[in-house]
Amino acid sequence: MLATVQSCAIVGLDGVPVTVEVDVTRGQAGRVTVVGLPDAAVRESVERVRSALLNSGCYFTRQRLTVNLAPANIRKVGPVYDLPIALGLLLATGQLNCEINSAMVIGELSLDGAVRHVSGILPLAMLARQRHVQRLFVPAVDAPEAALIPDVKVYAISSLRELIDHLNGLKERQPVDPIVPLDHQRSPLDYESDFSLIKGQEHAKRALEVAAAGGHNVLFSGPPGTGKTLMARSLPSILPQMTLEEQLEITSIYSVADQLPPDLPLMRHRPFRAPHHTISHAGLVGGGTWPRPGEISLAHKGVLFLDELVEFGTKTLETLRQPLEDKLITISRARGSLTFPANFVLVGAMNPCPCGYATDPIRECTCSTSTVLRYQQRISGPLMDRFDIHIEVPRVEWEKLASDRLGEPSATIRGRVEAARRIQQGRLEHLPHLWCNADMGTAEIRQFCRIEKESQLLLKAAVRQMQLSARAYHRILKLGRTIADLDGQPVIGTAHIAEALQYRQRRATA
Repeated sequence: MLATVQSCAIVGLDGVPVTVEVDVTRGQAGRVTVVGLPDAAVRESVERVRSALLNSGCYFTRQRLTVNLAPANIRKVGPVYDLPIALGLLLATGQLNCEINSAMVIGELSLDGAVRHVSGILPLAMLARQRHVQRLFVPAVDAPEAALIPDVKVYAISSLRELIDHLNGLKERQPVDPIVPLDHQRSPLDYESDFSLIKGQEHAKRALEVAAAGGHNVLFSGPPGTGKTLMARSLPSILPQMTLEEQLEITSIYSVADQLPPDLPLMRHRPFRAPHHTISHAGLVGGGTWPRPGEISLAHKGVLFLDELVEFGTKTLETLRQPLEDKLITISRARGSLTFPANFVLVGAMNPCPCGYATDPIRECTCSTSTVLRYQQRISGPLMDRFDIHIEVPRVEWEKLASDRLGEPSATIRGRVEAARRIQQGRLEHLPHLWCNADMGTAEIRQFCRIEKESQLLLKAAVRQMQLSARAYHRILKLGRTIADLDGQPVIGTAHIAEALQYRQRRATA
């Protein structure tokens, strides 16, 4: 007898429908075959299903069993098909008599029949809504995540026996109440770090405000212990609060990567990722035999912080150049290509030399000139050119360190940043693929970055004197546009260009 159950596979960040076909052939030996491009975890599911059925008061067929996961051209990965295979077997052997064509099922089974957590629940729920699925059966621990998607009846299942009793009408379960996310404008968020706790460094804090307002990349350079890491970790506290669409998009990425906290069905804070400098190429940009999101995708719509930037592998850093321009990363494999979003603010921190004190006015540097030059050249010119803002972070004076006076709180700075972002949203409303000023291309710069005559003369002199590249020229215009937005000015003035030029690297770039 043949039975079919609807399930789902995750390809990239999207859910793809999968039909689980279970056929029991009477009169043949008890051979079990799983087809449809399964991986090892899927092939092993038969043994988990066997034990789960026996421990749930059911029996496992002794006839020939064939399980097909269609379509066969999509790789089936992980133990997520345990529950639909078990249901298909129960239907094919007559132990369950119900209609589940309008249902979608996903879940891993333990040997005692309990239903365990699986990754990618949010894309599954989105697919269920698109296909007008009436019932969605998911592990109980993942039900709050699935309930974020409206117009889908989500059933939280703790065990196989529980699902069988529900489908047989012996103990019906009610769908989980839909979770309505709180209004992001009315629900204050708690952050680990606040700008009010940063002593001194007013110039650097102003630069971070500009970076947050326009989505610009920042590079800190200075002696150890001057607050570079603290300021980077405080940056998410001044970024605009996320819209519901952004929250769902980021939650979907973390769900697929299986990094969503169990007690947090919806990501409300902007991501802050700080990988160690020993991270591999695949760990940073994503990859694997069947690609998964890397750190740059986990930092989407948030901050990617690379501390000790010079210590990262050269090849690893160079792979950032394309995502920083295109705001996405494409990973190609023999069976196809997958694209993951990668629109983030890059913050790097480095010392000016191996000992760290080349620019310190108090402590003497022990590095030779050639050593300092080789150290700084470990980061290529084209990558340095992609940092819109270069900030020298000096030693903090004793008077500021010992002062009890708090600085300007993050909430106040975030108010100015959000006001600037609203100006940008109004300007870019007909260009939905653009998030902020840093996303603008050449056409948008020509249209929106109008400058005064005096500003043109200043910029012309700077391009010649600082030997700026065409990319640097456009980035200065975008940076000036952001500074003007913070001032509420429709035209970029001389003061805005002058401040933008202060944030450029002092030496010539490649």
